Amino acid sequence: MGEADLQQLVKGCLNNDRLSQKLLYKTFYGFTMGICLRYANNRYEASEIMNQGFFKVFKNLERYDSDKPFKAWLGRIMVNTCIDYYRSNLKAAYTDELEKAEHINDTDFADKNIKYNELLDMIGRLPRAYRTIFNLFAIEGYTHEEIGEMLNISIGTSKSNLHKAREKLKAMVLESERVPGYISKQANYNITPTNPTNTPNLSISFINQARKK
Repeated sequence: MGEADLQQLVKGCLNNDRLSQKLLYKTFYGFTMGICLRYANNRYEASEIMNQGFFKVFKNLERYDSDKPFKAWLGRIMVNTCIDYYRSNLKAAYTDELEKAEHINDTDFADKNIKYNELLDMIGRLPRAYRTIFNLFAIEGYTHEEIGEMLNISIGTSKSNLHKAREKLKAMVLESERVPGYISKQANYNITPTNPTNTPNLSISFINQARKK
């Protein structure tokens, strides 16, 4: 869809045109679902979050600055909706039984060749607390200070959960090497990257480093 067509579609939504709203939803369904799947436990939950996000989009559309990319504005609303959903389930997320990952040396991963989508599948299987912080830090680019403010947790908790997320991801990588078809058997859904060209390098070395700050 060209920029002119998109702006016309946004204008129709501002006028509460149902057809325009339906088309906007359909056009960006894949993009927004991809974001929500990174944070949700399953596709049903992701759909619920996504629909909440679109409700906020239509409600606040008059605040959108047409001089800026609509997709970026939409994506930010979806991420914020995911964060709000996380906050509402914060107690449950931290009382889940979280397995302790065995310590693994970073050098064990120098020669591993894991595809982008396979890594995203692994991220989707992390416990909610670990997955949310890994997404916000490694993919969205927030600092631990910003994550702490968004989730009402300490900087230390954010750093600790990022470390645990990395360790669990490393364990999954080793298991995928040991058991053929491990990833496809364990994945509950496929996660499509929202914008692979602008997404940080989710390589094994990236998981090892996790953008330490």
